[in-house]
Amino acid sequence: MLQVIGLTSAPRRGFPADVRDLTFEALPGHVTALLGAPGSGKTAALRLMLELDPGRGVTYFRGRPLHRIPHPAREVGVLLGDVPGHPARTARGQLRMLCAAAGVPASRADELLEAVGLAALRDQRVGTLSVGMDRLLALASALLGDPHTLLLDDPAEGLSLREESWLHGLLRAHAAQGGTVLYTTADPKEAAWAADHVVTIDGGRLVADQNADDFSRTRLRPRVAVRTPHAARLATVVAREARAARRSVEVVAEANSRLSVYGSTCAEIGDTAFRHGLPVHQLADEVADAGPARPVVSAGPGEGEAAPRPAAQASGPDPLPPIRRHAARGPLHPLRYELRRLFGVRTTTLVMAAVLAASVGLSVLLARSGHAQLPKMLAGWPSLLPLPPAAVGAGLIGALSFGDEFRYPALAAGRGTVPRRLGLLLAKLVVSAGVALVLAVVVVLASVEAVRLVYGADLIKVPSNSVFLGASWAGLTVGCAWAGLLAAGVFRVATAGVAAVLAVPVLVVPLVQQVLTGPGSHSVAGLPGRLRELVWPRWPYETDRWVAAVVRVVAHPVGTALSLSLSALVCAYLFTSLRSRVRW
Repeated sequence: MLQVIGLTSAPRRGFPADVRDLTFEALPGHVTALLGAPGSGKTAALRLMLELDPGRGVTYFRGRPLHRIPHPAREVGVLLGDVPGHPARTARGQLRMLCAAAGVPASRADELLEAVGLAALRDQRVGTLSVGMDRLLALASALLGDPHTLLLDDPAEGLSLREESWLHGLLRAHAAQGGTVLYTTADPKEAAWAADHVVTIDGGRLVADQNADDFSRTRLRPRVAVRTPHAARLATVVAREARAARRSVEVVAEANSRLSVYGSTCAEIGDTAFRHGLPVHQLADEVADAGPARPVVSAGPGEGEAAPRPAAQASGPDPLPPIRRHAARGPLHPLRYELRRLFGVRTTTLVMAAVLAASVGLSVLLARSGHAQLPKMLAGWPSLLPLPPAAVGAGLIGALSFGDEFRYPALAAGRGTVPRRLGLLLAKLVVSAGVALVLAVVVVLASVEAVRLVYGADLIKVPSNSVFLGASWAGLTVGCAWAGLLAAGVFRVATAGVAAVLAVPVLVVPLVQQVLTGPGSHSVAGLPGRLRELVWPRWPYETDRWVAAVVRVVAHPVGTALSLSLSALVCAYLFTSLRSRVRW
């Protein structure tokens, strides 16, 4: 059962609240329609139920608010706005990524694509889908966790009549299995034939709470739709005969030579038109909206009786709890989610290809000049550039880790970004570090082969301090990837991640050098050795060499600057994470 008690949105300055004291229930085994004109507060009510917007009130999903449900995707399926995801991701890739987030098998994605009729479009990009196909993909996303409750915001938007009929059949089948379905609509006729219960709101307030039969009787009325080239004459004749027969008949003229006749039948209108020699092009029975219902009608205790207020609101000035934006939930399988997110689009591949091409080209040019040192030649790092292409590429890949594509409302906050969870952060750090290391190794190997192919093997000689150089190269690329990742996570913008990477050699390194070598400061010569002396145990020779290499990397000005930047970003990330858990 879905229980909504006293939902009231926080009003914006100078505007009334979008939702005001909204209370109703949606029963299991029933399809409930939340009916209202555009702007009546339907979507705002759903966002309050999902704790995406601040306000007051409470919503219980089988007796529990959403933030107390361990795995919300398995309890609540949500269709709210457009389908989430990168436009270049395939429909199948998007669902497989959300499968990792919801903790369900990846095979569930193919099952749902088949169920919603998108199996033939599984490899089509999300950005190329039509509006109707987009809604079907969003519906598949809502059904991933096999939830008990479905909250759907205008699910029939953009669907054809056949697809709309199929959709409502699916919703009825879900309710027949004991599930709860609540969907919004602005069409009273659709609500009458598709729902078992209709909740009408206007201006954010409850207007009517009725079952479908009572709603049809009080809100809808039959009419005869007529289309004729002599609409005005037929309207006059029908009205005159109705007055002569003392019958209550209302004739409403509409556009395109159409008439709507209330209180009559197709047979009577057809006979009248035949007697007067008036041609009729269309004659059909329809059901029309009789206008907004009067507050508050309930189908429970009796016709026209005010709906009872739940006991939770019976007394007290304001007993309802505030609705807060609780900490967003992360994926249940963060490492799997991050891998599918990273390689689900071609951005990562394109960045790595561009970095490889630039690095190899610069290596060949530096080898031709003959003045560059071997490490900088193989890294493709001329003195004019603050960082080598591999480091910039690793930072860009890290910065793109926090993208605007994790928007599944039952799992993430309404800000449309990846939630700040420790498990997800560790997964991102591991994956970005792995990609950075692969990129670093590939760049060096490709540069070696390119230089050997162009100039021969004489220029390639293994230096004696290769361990130190390898550790430095790996530390630089991984550090840049983590700097970009953490900065983008703090500021929620990928550009901030790239700026943080470039700030290390441009701003932080000169500052560190000035502090360490400036006038009046003591010499830091021999710092790596003194750091190494602080380590109590003595490891085997090879391990000792690697530890010494790492210590020398950290003691280098660039290593020190990168370490300071990462430390500051980690502190900022933790600070913003803790702050986001206590604010609305």
